[in-house]
Amino acid sequence: MTENSENLSPIGSNVKKITTSVLHQMKEHGEKISMITAYDYSLAKLVDYAGIDVILVGDSASNVMAGHETTLPITLDQMIYHAASVIRAINHALVVVDLPFGSYQGNSKEALTSSIRIMKEAGAHAVKLEGGREVKESIDRILTAGIPVMGHLGLTPQSIYKFGTYAVRAREEEESQRLMEDAKILEQTGVFGIVLEKIPAKLAGEVARSVSIPVIGIGAGNEVDGQVLVLHDMLGINKEFSPRFLRRYADLHDTITNAVGQYIQDVKSSDFPNEEEQY
Repeated sequence: MTENSENLSPIGSNVKKITTSVLHQMKEHGEKISMITAYDYSLAKLVDYAGIDVILVGDSASNVMAGHETTLPITLDQMIYHAASVIRAINHALVVVDLPFGSYQGNSKEALTSSIRIMKEAGAHAVKLEGGREVKESIDRILTAGIPVMGHLGLTPQSIYKFGTYAVRAREEEESQRLMEDAKILEQTGVFGIVLEKIPAKLAGEVARSVSIPVIGIGAGNEVDGQVLVLHDMLGINKEFSPRFLRRYADLHDTITNAVGQYIQDVKSSDFPNEEEQY
């Protein structure tokens, strides 16, 4: 990053369409990258209009949209449905889609088939998958089809039953060293960026400085190249999830429940519709 990055005109807002190349330029110029999740047309349209750089159609839809305890149950068909809904709303942002659990692990041919389906059926711009050296073969095969790939290291939710906890990862020297090595392996393999989830801020900063590709953090401190949050968490729609790294920018839970409560009251009292609201 350059020392006087704040004095440079923003790249992301000055281009019509964000691409992986634009993200690399943003890192080179020290411009932070904004990334957020979306899963449906209406909210994706609002997020894109606001000027977000990257939209992640995350497998967190399993939790947020379907109410599952983990990300594991969501299927490839369901991810394609959500991704297609988001793509129809987008004019500016780069849309990255998670490969769901079971669609790429241990089978590089299936990883390619899954990625092609996401690109063709949803119109996505890139895919994201979890893991380091163990998914290198899958990344290699996906890249042969010209499909951009984003990596994901640190806390990898699809491996929750392996870890047994959502606690901060890579606190110990051995795991932190492996994570650093995996980041470099992913870079050398050809991913265009990496998400680092729930790892110590110092380590995340070291990773970001050691690779030439953008590093996006979630619970990984402010020394990385950008940040990502789950939309429903940061808007306060979901109040059940309150990790340290989450900043709530709105309280839509109360706004929505109060609005619906007022609507119920108006209907039951025959106040709605009034004379001006009928034909």
